[in-house]
Amino acid sequence: MALQLGDTAPDFTQESTDGPIHFHDWAGDNWVILFSHPADFTPVCTTELGEVSRLKPEFERRNTKAIGLSVDPLEDHTRWVGDIEETQGCGLNFPLLADADRSVSEAYGMIHPNASGTNTVRSVFIIDPAKKVRLTITYPPSTGRNFAEILRVLDSLQLTDSHKVATPVNWQDGDDVIIVPSIDNEKAKELFPNGWDEKKPYLRVTKQPNK
Repeated sequence: MALQLGDTAPDFTQESTDGPIHFHDWAGDNWVILFSHPADFTPVCTTELGEVSRLKPEFERRNTKAIGLSVDPLEDHTRWVGDIEETQGCGLNFPLLADADRSVSEAYGMIHPNASGTNTVRSVFIIDPAKKVRLTITYPPSTGRNFAEILRVLDSLQLTDSHKVATPVNWQDGDDVIIVPSIDNEKAKELFPNGWDEKKPYLRVTKQPNK
């Protein structure tokens, strides 16, 4: 059965470009973005790994670690690193799992037989500090991921974990948010002293509380 939101992210030990990774220990108290790519020495994957490396300061600002995966052997990963730096202008600065035995890929449902019987698809998992799966996205092999969207969801998750709000369509950090319907108006007055715009009893728009 595929991993679902709220499930505990499977623990594992696997080789990587940074040495053996004991996943739950490595993750610690951080958020994690775990993502798979179909194969080393492929064009779309090369651009993605360069982008994640460039975004490392943004991940760190959000208490988040990134970790990639393919089923290629560690030797291929090591040779590919030079190409990533040469073509993307940024060297790999996060671990890349060498899941040659497919143990991690199978635990996370990253291999979709009707897409490819051997290679992983472009899976993304956001995992919180409690090791719970909070987001899953699957992209086809021909489509590079939008990491700005992944950061946007990460911002939303961290905000809504801390405040009784939800984020509306196309929300960006700093935009107005929605008071969750489970909070009545009396409690909302305590939590949101600057008030809100009540468009409907279930749709109360307020300023982002941590800004």
